[in-house]
Amino acid sequence: MGLFTGLKQSVRRVTDKLFTSEEPKRIGIYGPPNAGKTTLANRIARDWTGDAIGPESHVPHETRRARRKENVEIERDGRTVTIDIVDTPGVTTKVDYEEFLDHDMEKEDAVRRSREATEGVAEAMHWLREDVDGVIYVLDSSTDPFTQVNTMLIGIIESQDLPVLILANKTDLEDSSVQRIRNAYPQHETIPLSALEGENMDEVYTKIAEYFG
Repeated sequence: MGLFTGLKQSVRRVTDKLFTSEEPKRIGIYGPPNAGKTTLANRIARDWTGDAIGPESHVPHETRRARRKENVEIERDGRTVTIDIVDTPGVTTKVDYEEFLDHDMEKEDAVRRSREATEGVAEAMHWLREDVDGVIYVLDSSTDPFTQVNTMLIGIIESQDLPVLILANKTDLEDSSVQRIRNAYPQHETIPLSALEGENMDEVYTKIAEYFG
């Protein structure tokens, strides 16, 4: 009888956990083209799952469709935070095919890529308005963060009342200035990192757990 009772209790605990646990939160990685979003997404995915999400490139708009890595479990301070990472295309107000000609592409390929990138921007905006529970906003700390696109996107994120963590990426570059980003968006906390070099990722993971756990 004791064994049977114990078995029922064990089954009940598993069943309760199965039907009461929350779905992983969908966290969108946003920002302008070439800010290092996919590099960051790959860094997180490799650190916690061993797999990458997508190819990285110095060519703008390498990510032209949102990519999703599900059930990424991040362990911080004795607890586990499970999220789905959504690596989104870089958002810009205009995608010009001539951008790609500068990277030794044929015109036909450049036009096709610019069309795909434009569609990717629309997809990223759809995810932002409909399908994410929080945002990691990645900025290149070696460039001016105070742009129309960044101001617009952060405004949309705020209007959606989504938790947002701003990351000042590329601190390994000589022209990096984290303070410039903090000055541009003082209403949000800014965390420095180099996703490429893996610098300060411990703090990034702590903040992900704090913001999205």
